[in-house]
Amino acid sequence: MQYDVLIIGAGPGGIFTSYELAKAKRGLRIGVLELGNPLNKRKCPIDGKNVKSCIHCKTCAIMNGFGGAGAFSDGKYNITNQFGGTLYEYIGKEQALELMRYVDGINLSHGGEGTKLYSTANTAIKKMCLENGLHLLDAQVRHLGTDINYTVLGNLYDELKDKVDFHFNTAVTSVEKTEGGYLVHTEKESFSCTRCVISVGRSGSKWMESVCRDLDLPTRSNRVDIGVRVELPAEVFSHLTDELYESKIVYRTQKFEDLVRTFCMNPRGVVVNENTNGIVTVNGHSYEDPARHTENTNFALLVSKHFSEPFKDSNGYGESVARLSNMLGGGVMIQRFGDLVRGRRSTERRIEENFVTPTLSATPGDLSLVIPKRILDGIIEMVYALDKIAPGTANDDTLLYGVEVKFYNMEVEIGNDLQTCSPGLYVIGDCSGVTHSLSHASASGVYVAREILSQL
Repeated sequence: MQYDVLIIGAGPGGIFTSYELAKAKRGLRIGVLELGNPLNKRKCPIDGKNVKSCIHCKTCAIMNGFGGAGAFSDGKYNITNQFGGTLYEYIGKEQALELMRYVDGINLSHGGEGTKLYSTANTAIKKMCLENGLHLLDAQVRHLGTDINYTVLGNLYDELKDKVDFHFNTAVTSVEKTEGGYLVHTEKESFSCTRCVISVGRSGSKWMESVCRDLDLPTRSNRVDIGVRVELPAEVFSHLTDELYESKIVYRTQKFEDLVRTFCMNPRGVVVNENTNGIVTVNGHSYEDPARHTENTNFALLVSKHFSEPFKDSNGYGESVARLSNMLGGGVMIQRFGDLVRGRRSTERRIEENFVTPTLSATPGDLSLVIPKRILDGIIEMVYALDKIAPGTANDDTLLYGVEVKFYNMEVEIGNDLQTCSPGLYVIGDCSGVTHSLSHASASGVYVAREILSQL
């Protein structure tokens, strides 16, 4: 099959690349190859009753399929250059923000209208954080919710399905450079294209490494984020979440001067499993529909680690920590904060008697046997620091799930047009190592589509 533009991956980057190309009405033949299922066929078998833990499906319905790993996230689009990636270093700060706002407008016109846009600007919370050694990062946050996010993606697919060829359940094995473009091989057939856009997300990091080796694309190592997901009564953080919804707070530890940050805050949300390359980690979701709200709020506390010499595999380090958790807990592990600081493991009885009821069925255990001491010390310090601005955070009954790991692809060397050294090959979204969020990945898709259109 011959295409003008072939996109590998139907996550945010791939969706917005194809959207912008199709919108131009230039008669381009556009194809999208996706490892997972269409949106309406993405369903995790874990139901909490018959299936209580990950059964390692051939392709993870949470991580793969139309919409990417963000399809079942809580749909937070952070419009900012302060976090979420370094796209602005390639295309400029103003253009990066402009593209994020453009993506926001598309989401609103495809089912997201009426959702709230939060902002940290001119808030007293920032002053309160500074007074307690914490730093609140600036951002506008559009919260769609997992339910509205699903609706938006469904509407985008309905608009694109007759303009773009989607090939689902199609695993790409290799990408080959040809005289006139690229030959993309899958398990069953091959596709040729003039231009190829790779947007396989964080879950495609291992595969992306093999492509870089095959095509001799220069890369440099990236960081890995390791930590826990905190779950506590929604009232504890309500004064923050009611005004900001998503508060990105950074703390420098006194003991090691490491940076610990909050990530992916889900007011009245749920904690969920996540499967990345066969490793079960933890994440969180929240819904816009009040009927689906819980009594708890959850968020991640993460510490970034970057390795250079002599060990360069940051993701490998994160995987080893996650595998240890899987080995000891059979998946995700849960511990009461009070048990952790007392140096004892949590038991089923202690979890059952806990005042905070967990929203995810996880194995009670001892996170100190899994998470390296330096990282765990930083997380404990951060919990006590947050307790100053949100009293109740450091209560004994606060729950910690481990481990949460955010894998970042090694950073692929690309130019300001997001093109690699191999002409006609673009790498965008989180698999590039440049973006780390829904908004940045989507914006990179729009940008590269416009770059391609300008060359035709």
